[in-house]
Parts: sequence; C-alpha cells; structure tokens
Amino acid sequence: MFDDGNLVSFAGLVPVMALAEDAGLSELIAERVAINPATRVRSAGVNPAGKLTSIIAGMAAGADSIDDLDVIRSGGMPRLFGQVYACSTMGQFLREFTHGHCAQLSSVLRAHLVALVRRTGCLPGIEARCFLDIDSLLRPVYGYQKQGASYGHTKISSRQVLRKGLSPLATVISTERAAPMIAAMRLRAGKAGSGKGAASMVTEAIATARAAGACGQILVRGDSAYGGRAVIRAAVKAGVTFSLGLAKNPAVNRAIAAIAEDAWVPVRYPGSVTDPDTGQLISDAEVAEVEYTAFAGTKDAVTARLIVRRVRDRAKDDELFPAYRYHPFFTNSTEPAPQADITHRQHAIVETTFADLIDGPLAHMPSGRFGANNAWSILAGITHNLLRAAGTLTSQRHAVARGSTLRRQIIAIPARLARPQRKPTLHLPSHWPWAEQWKALWANVFGVTTTPVSGPPRPA
Repeated sequence: MFDDGNLVSFAGLVPVMALAEDAGLSELIAERVAINPATRVRSAGVNPAGKLTSIIAGMAAGADSIDDLDVIRSGGMPRLFGQVYACSTMGQFLREFTHGHCAQLSSVLRAHLVALVRRTGCLPGIEARCFLDIDSLLRPVYGYQKQGASYGHTKISSRQVLRKGLSPLATVISTERAAPMIAAMRLRAGKAGSGKGAASMVTEAIATARAAGACGQILVRGDSAYGGRAVIRAAVKAGVTFSLGLAKNPAVNRAIAAIAEDAWVPVRYPGSVTDPDTGQLISDAEVAEVEYTAFAGTKDAVTARLIVRRVRDRAKDDELFPAYRYHPFFTNSTEPAPQADITHRQHAIVETTFADLIDGPLAHMPSGRFGANNAWSILAGITHNLLRAAGTLTSQRHAVARGSTLRRQIIAIPARLARPQRKPTLHLPSHWPWAEQWKALWANVFGVTTTPVSGPPRPA
C-alpha cells in the first residue's frame, strides 16, 4: 500500500539542495529573476525562487519532463523541504518566461557557478589554465506545437541528416584536472547556424571564468562552425588564447599546399601504439604548421598559426600517390604543433556534458512554448553544475562521475523520516554501498558528522 508519509525516496537531495543554498541560489533568483506582472496566469509569476529551486531539485532527482517534477512531493519530501510546488504550478510558471526572463536566469547560472567554485573548489587548477569549449546540439522534437522547432543538420552514425528539433548552444569550463562545468546555455531554433550567438556566449564565459578565479591562460576551443570572425574577434578583444577549427576555403587550401613535405611530423596521441618491428607509430596522423592571416583585407584580420592535421584516406588504398584528408585549425597558442593538436582535439570533452544532459533533463523539450524550453535548458545547466559540485565534496571518483551515476549513488537513496526526542532524523538503508561517500558529502556540506541518535534498540 502506498500509505507511508514518512518515507523519503531522494534523501540525497538534502545535502545537495543545502549546497545550492550555501552558494546563494535562492538569493540570486530572488534578486535577478522577476516576472511581474504575469501575462497568462496572474499568480504564475509569484515566488520565482521557490518554484525554480523546486524544478532544480526535481531535475537533480532525475525528472526530464514537467510531470516528472511531482517526485519531490511524494512521501515525506514536503516535510524535509519548504516551498514544494505542484508540477502544474511549475509548468504555468515556466510558460511565463520570455527572452528577457531567460537572460535573467542565465545571469543566475553564471553567478551560481562562481559561488559553487569558491565553495567547493570544483575547478581545481583554474588559476593556472582553463579551457572554454563551445558547441551545440540538436534535440529532436515531434508534433506541431513546439515553438521554434525547425529542421536542422545533425549527425547520426557519422552521417549528416536533417532533423526537426531545437538547438541548445552551450559553453563549458574545464581544467586539466576537473570535469566540465556549464558557463552558459541558450536555446535556439533548430535551423539556427551552429555559430549563431557564439561570440556573445564566449565573452560571457570568459568573464565567468575570470570571476571564478582564472588568472592564467584561458583557451577558447571550438570546431570549424565557430572559427569565424565574430568568435575570434571576441577572443582577441578579451586577451585570451584561441584554438578554433577553420572551414576549408581557397585561402586555407593555398596555405596547406604551401607546406613542405618534410615539415610534417607524427603525433603521439595518448594511448597510441608503436609497431614493435619498425618502432614507428601505428597511427598515421601527422601535423605541420604555417603562418596564416585570417580575414585578410578586413578590419578583423588576425595573423597566427595555422596547424594542419593530415591522415591517410583509407578509402583510397589503391591510389598511385598517397591521398590525405586535412583538418586545419587556427590558434595563437605557443605550444609545439603536435601538443597543440592534442590540446585542440580534447575539445571533444564538451560531448560528455551533452551526454549527461541528454541522459537527464534534456531527454525532452517538455513544453510547447519556446521561452519555457529555453528556461528549462538553463535550469538543466544549473542542475548539472550543482551535481558536479556535490560530487567534488563526495569523493575523487564522484568528482568526475556522470550525472546518472551521481543521481543513482548519492541522490536516489531511500530513507525513513523520524523524530526521536523531537529531533528530525533520517534513517538510511544499512549496507548502502556508497555510505561512506554519502557521509563525506553530508559532513562537507553541513560541517557535522552523521552520528546515530541515542535511544532504545529498535525491535527486530
């Protein structure tokens, strides 16, 4: 029978949401987000702090739709948390969001990330060097009720296809020792070009990284969709290093053709294998560099290094002369060409963030209104950062774990709520495999240890 009001299904939300409050989440929302007056339902815009934190708690518990947010109202959850709202109320609230309200919520994401970094140290090494990676994805939608849904290009099984959907654009911050954190999130129409709005997001992310403690090198990375004039101009203006792919055009092709054959050197990628007979790398990737002026003849002309990676085209093994595929990128870093290529290709770390989001809140775009889906995407970014910070306080392994792992091991832990001697106590399962790590999270958030309450033994 579903009749016990003292059972809690997500006890891990207690330290996680306490961490969010320690970082000032409710205060930031109350200070920066104002929906007044509401245009559709008069009461929908009231108390944005309580409603947005309820949505974030639901996302942290695994909700990927508005109806799923009701998980925070089951059993003893309303006794643990205040201002727990019904999913219909939170849906009404999200539908009030406009572009301006989403901009307010984006500022909350950036400020809360800075507070989490200071509170938990979830970006170790940011003082020396950090990476800003920008990329987009296409989330498929169905039906005719989704505002902004349109056909855009995406890759499925290494093939370019047209698919109807909405396109979130994200910028993440990572270091050599830390998993990526989301610095900015923005939803666009499915047909939007990958680089649309990228320059302003890069500028915001650079400011966020510096506010979080980045006082050394900041490297902006992206693929050829972001190697345009606007993004490079934003990086140069901010005084940071960039490593961006370039689309091949006649000028780039001429620069590649001018590289001498003896300038190509092999690249030793992490995990590469050496042939025991010849002593050479089995990988045939090689790199070379040449000085190149991008956007020549314009006010945005930039002279830096064009580093080109080439690999044998194995689809043409019977050619008379070797055939290569060339992958150029443009950078003003000072690393040797082979190391610069390795660093540039590590831009793929942003895909791990997208995998986490798709396996969590962004499994669906839950509303028919574009503003609501934009706000949902930004809240998914706040939730991602919160889980990463909580993992940092749990253990070294959890600091780099996937979001699904964090939800399963430290959030979706059942408990029974009791009040011996009028002291609220959570009784957690015995022999929980990650009990020690969960206690470490509790102690790091609250500054106290989890000691059992004294009293008579419980009957068998």
